[in-house]
Amino acid sequence: MDEGPALHAGARRNEDIALDLMKFIAMTTGYGKTASSGGVGFSGGGAAAKPEDYAAHLLELYGKCLGAVAGKK
Repeated sequence: MDEGPALHAGARRNEDIALDLMKFIAMTTGYGKTASSGGVGFSGGGAAAKPEDYAAHLLELYGKCLGAVAGKK
């Protein structure tokens, strides 16, 4: 099975790291949550009115995290 370049046992893919970073940011800041839900931290991306909006905010955040992990600006 060809899975790309060989990685040592503890290596993680950029996608996995970006996903963990996105989860951390979303959970600690309430990023993309609806306006009625309060949480600890600051509001980091506006409020989502519908579940589709919330999902779109999270996907946007994931893209930003993936870019950051990959070293893009």
